[in-house]
Amino acid sequence: MAASEGDALGLYISIPFCRSKCTYCNFASGVYPASDHQLYVARLIEDVRTAGAWAARMGVELPRRVDTVYLGGGTPSLLAPELLARLFAAMRAEFDFEPDTEITVECAPGQLGDEVLSALVASGVNRVSLGVQSFIDCEAKGSGRLHSRAVVLDDIRRLRAAGITNLNVDLIAGLAGQTFASWEESLAVLAETCVPHASIYMLEVDEDSRLGREVLAGGARYHADLVPSDDAIAQMYEQAIETLKQAGLEQYEISNFCRPGFHSRHNLRYWQRRPYLGLGLDASSMLRAQARAEDRVATGYVLRSTTTDDLKAFVAGREPVETAWLSPARQHEEAWFLGLRLNEGVEVAAVEREFGPAMVAPALKVVARLVESGLLVSDGKTVRLTAQGRLLSNDVFQEFLGLEA
Repeated sequence: MAASEGDALGLYISIPFCRSKCTYCNFASGVYPASDHQLYVARLIEDVRTAGAWAARMGVELPRRVDTVYLGGGTPSLLAPELLARLFAAMRAEFDFEPDTEITVECAPGQLGDEVLSALVASGVNRVSLGVQSFIDCEAKGSGRLHSRAVVLDDIRRLRAAGITNLNVDLIAGLAGQTFASWEESLAVLAETCVPHASIYMLEVDEDSRLGREVLAGGARYHADLVPSDDAIAQMYEQAIETLKQAGLEQYEISNFCRPGFHSRHNLRYWQRRPYLGLGLDASSMLRAQARAEDRVATGYVLRSTTTDDLKAFVAGREPVETAWLSPARQHEEAWFLGLRLNEGVEVAAVEREFGPAMVAPALKVVARLVESGLLVSDGKTVRLTAQGRLLSNDVFQEFLGLEA
């Protein structure tokens, strides 16, 4: 689904501050003093104010209308109430928020003070994502989380009492020491909370996290030797799909589940290739632009990304910012591997309308091959991942890269 004329904008604001660094975390975040919080927010506000001028120089269509806002990180709820208020005031001064704008803030359980909660409500926040990861206290502690199950449940109660009822809970399948029994218990507690949205992630093992590096090295620090096998993690993921479905949370994307009407509208715009402006450390944007003469599709896209995790360089304005035009071939690739993340899949006719049958033809050959191998299913109109395809989604997506007409 490509962006359409008059499409509203999504804002993503990266807040890289944490009270402690989790062992599995591979994001650009860390522990910084409160003085850095102030400097960082000041820089963010400057970027918010100058985003329109940057867009104009690039020939980018930067909508003033905003219908989703997402503060991620990191732990945005660590910001002082006055910093949150200033940041939201700056965004509202530069952009026109729709009356029903979805405004999400990521929060770490146990790190949501009463004054911060009041500031979130006053700023119009209507959705909160809680990074729970496990409802088993020893698993949470072992991965670097600072909360207990009781704390999570109390935070859910406090959020609802404050009027924020659109809640998401994150869980990770594959934490060190996790068993099938403990995973089922976490899922059962999640279901009992009756939150309208859940995100289930399979543990990523890579060199960008302390735990990942230790697992790859065959070591035992951070309880790396207790990380479940890939097969076990896959079974946990499949169990989550079934358990959450029984609890009324239907899967709509590889990692996301919700009750009717509670899809993450902001995250949907990523998968549907709708425009978003990302500001802050390690943030990226994808914005509509006037297509250049050499492009063969009606819509051009410009990608802007902050390519540093150096907080001091970012605050000082020395961060390298990369701006790249997405070629039609790159857009076509993204139409497939982003669209396939969604359970509704990719509508072939829509892709052909946007890119032309000649460009799409090689992708349809890939589809036919992956249908034979049981990773995709197609009814001739729509292409979707199978259950096995979701488990091997990265391998599937790789097949759509580098296609040539």
